[in-house]
Amino acid sequence: MRFSTVAVAAALTVVSVSTSLSGQRPDTQIDARSLQLLAQGRSLKAAGNLDGATDMLETAVAVDPRNRAAFVELGRVAEARELPGKAIRLYREALLLEPNDVTALQGQGSALVMKGAVLRARDNLAKIRTICKGQCPEAVQLAAIIAKGPPITTAQVVKPATPAKD
Repeated sequence: MRFSTVAVAAALTVVSVSTSLSGQRPDTQIDARSLQLLAQGRSLKAAGNLDGATDMLETAVAVDPRNRAAFVELGRVAEARELPGKAIRLYREALLLEPNDVTALQGQGSALVMKGAVLRARDNLAKIRTICKGQCPEAVQLAAIIAKGPPITTAQVVKPATPAKD
């Protein structure tokens, strides 16, 4: 009597776990609608429509939050808009999905240089070199960006208003 209730509970547990696992997609399979939206977002970005590209790419991420390429492309759009802080965050989202994504590491390193965090960008370069185990285009690009350094910004000089002459 005692064994039958335990056996029934174990059987129900196995059945419920196996059905929930069979209904999930593997991590490598991204929703086709999300990939289509990603392609549309890339074409809008190439055409110079950054607002439309952002909308499409954000929709792609909403459809399938595992679409790492959409996060990377959103980061590139943010860099094109000169928003390095937002780009860093978006690249970090891509890196949470795949920590060894050299494209996301290179993009994040580039955004870090724009923000002035050259030491953190060098850490990204070291990670890329470790992953590639040799020369890869992402490492070369990031090394060139680091060598160039952060953009020079100057303070805007405001001229005092001249008094009106009567």
